[in-house]
Amino acid sequence: MPKLISTDTAPLAIGPYAQAVCTESLLFISGQLPVDPGTGTLIPGDVSAQTHQCLKNLSAIASAAGLSLKQAVKVTVFLTDMADFPSMNAVYSHYFGATLPARSTVQVAGLPKNAALEIEAILAY
Repeated sequence: MPKLISTDTAPLAIGPYAQAVCTESLLFISGQLPVDPGTGTLIPGDVSAQTHQCLKNLSAIASAAGLSLKQAVKVTVFLTDMADFPSMNAVYSHYFGATLPARSTVQVAGLPKNAALEIEAILAY
């Protein structure tokens, strides 16, 4: 039976979905916006700052499930402007190091709260 994961160290869901759901072998983390979990507001700054916040939020949820981003097997990045790809990629590389998951990056027309990006992940136990 899937188990819901929730933590107040990451932003609360802004809709009818869970922060994450785990099965016996996988953790599915919902897309994380660059939102400060303390205020619930989009953080100021460029795409680099926003990427840091998205990954901090993902990391907090992974931690609540007893995992770390090093156990990510698939990540999807949604960018509103593909010109931001190099800046996002530079920050992203610091969070995963040599343990690289599979990844897709797609450009989207828009994101909630007018964020520049959103990142979701699947981790393995």
